[in-house]
Amino acid sequence: MNRVVHFELSSPDPDRAAAFYKDLFGWEIQKWDGPAEYWLVNSAQLGDIGIDGGFMRSMDGSARTIVTIDVDSVDDAIAKVEAAGGTVALPKQTIPGIGYQAYCTDPDGTMFGVHQRDESAT
Repeated sequence: MNRVVHFELSSPDPDRAAAFYKDLFGWEIQKWDGPAEYWLVNSAQLGDIGIDGGFMRSMDGSARTIVTIDVDSVDDAIAKVEAAGGTVALPKQTIPGIGYQAYCTDPDGTMFGVHQRDESAT
């Protein structure tokens, strides 16, 4: 079964959003030293159950929450999304050393991510 493995909060001001959630919930938040402007969120204390996430700068100035679902193959997931009437909002991209990610929308326009784990991704 595919499960939610990550959440993302997009904001026109990710620094402000990160400070808000850090103060509100005590989350550990740090800017990612990767190829994109991104902040990593550790939402659980050691031993707690839950998922982690991130903050990203909104591309259109809006604020939204996106959940990401673990899949065996991003390519297969994209094909299923399109066959079911959804669309690809952001095509498959490589996250070096982590895997592959794409963003899709369902027929109502709700955005979600699909993620394929692959530590050999370059």
